[in-house]
Amino acid sequence: MRLPVCRAAEIPRKPEDQRWLIEELWAEEGVGIVGGEPKCGKSFLALELAVSVASGAPALGRFPVRRPGPVLLFAAEDPLHVVRERLEAIAEAADVDFDTLDVHVITQPSLRLDFDHDQKGLHHSVEALKPRLLILDPFVRLHRIDENQAGEVAPLLASLRTLQRRLHSAVLLVHHARKGGGRLRPGQALRGSSELHAWGDSNLYLHRGRDTLTLRVEHRAAPSPAELTLELRGAAGLALRSTRPAAPPPVPPDPAQRICAALASAATPLSRAELRALCRMRTQTLAQVLAELTARHIVVQRDGRYALA
Repeated sequence: MRLPVCRAAEIPRKPEDQRWLIEELWAEEGVGIVGGEPKCGKSFLALELAVSVASGAPALGRFPVRRPGPVLLFAAEDPLHVVRERLEAIAEAADVDFDTLDVHVITQPSLRLDFDHDQKGLHHSVEALKPRLLILDPFVRLHRIDENQAGEVAPLLASLRTLQRRLHSAVLLVHHARKGGGRLRPGQALRGSSELHAWGDSNLYLHRGRDTLTLRVEHRAAPSPAELTLELRGAAGLALRSTRPAAPPPVPPDPAQRICAALASAATPLSRAELRALCRMRTQTLAQVLAELTARHIVVQRDGRYALA
């Protein structure tokens, strides 16, 4: 049987605002690594991203989340009560309601992706929940293979790539860098096979100096932002924040234009919650404008979801 093909010009373009899960930090449906030496905040950063994607709050206080949605998390090294406490503190610092936070935690005590039944269990869980983001922390606890052997690492990463492509979820692996690898290019400092570095669509690297914590970002198909310096902030709960102020946002169009632009760029009809997150609009304002657009037959509503007429 022949393989399916099409002309290059027939491949659909992807709208700019659908290229990012977290603008500048993580590609939409991208796989990748949060890497760094031990005790430099990798797990904390992964939880920060989980709260942002699940709630729509800007990551690190400055990077917009384009399409918020559920997050599925497996934290192999921390007790469940510690995971809860950290997520609750991050949500509180971000002014997010923790009780409705759409983060789902795998409670199975171990997950071995080199075991067929665990791999299938993960695929079934992702298929059922349909998370925007799957977080697995850390990679070393997910297998019993030799991380230095490309022939053993590649099939495991390929299974996660297949999951991402088939189920359209971004995948984030937390992984350790070699001790003393601070002078190497961040991707080259990752422990184990170079397959890990090559696998990532979006990779984030943390490095702790004497007095600073820095974040470097690397993308396969997009320019990377400048290196960031991070710090823990928050009176209510600790949260990682960039010390560089965010650029002032552009003057937004009026609410009706924002809603129409969001609907025009969406591949499928959107719910009110999705529109509210994308348009950054108060619930009352969104309801009033949607009612006006629907009455003017610019927008149609079906089964609680909205699309352009």
